[in-house]
Amino acid sequence: MTKKERTKKFIIEKSAEIINKKGMASTAISDIMEATKLAKGGIYGNFENKDEICREAFFHLTTQLSTDLDNAVSKGKNTKEKFFNLLKAYGNNKNTPGGCPILNFGVESDDTDPKIKVLVKKAILASQKRIFNIISDGIANNEITENIDPNDFSTKIFAMIEGAIFLKKILGNNDQLTVVMDGIKSEFETYLK
Repeated sequence: MTKKERTKKFIIEKSAEIINKKGMASTAISDIMEATKLAKGGIYGNFENKDEICREAFFHLTTQLSTDLDNAVSKGKNTKEKFFNLLKAYGNNKNTPGGCPILNFGVESDDTDPKIKVLVKKAILASQKRIFNIISDGIANNEITENIDPNDFSTKIFAMIEGAIFLKKILGNNDQLTVVMDGIKSEFETYLK
């Protein structure tokens, strides 16, 4: 990795946490300069503008989140363990300061940033696909009944998880998250063979 690539990576890593917490609009270049200890020229020597930094920060955060979720799923020996590990990873995710980047960037970009909105859409679909794959594999492995529609289930579960994460963040406790996760587990168990 060249010095320029290392510097760019450093800026992205430092910026990602700030942008995920403060939001794209509220994060100033001065915030990024303070976090990186770089001058404005050092920032703009690596990025065209703040929008590019935001896109790279989102990609960094969602890549990190995907890796954590995939690692959790891979530790499961069967469909139930894989699915429950996924739920636990969502509920306990400490590696993404500021909360879920899909939720944070999605809410902010909805009406203001079409480029970020496209990236968020891709991240949502990838997250739903992860759930879809667990359920589809469970059906194929004869661990889950065919009474479940993997597409509908993955859409619903992802929306419930994101809603519960939102409530956790706003209310400052795990009460609603626990209720939602327990409900998801109970429903999932009705499909087990």
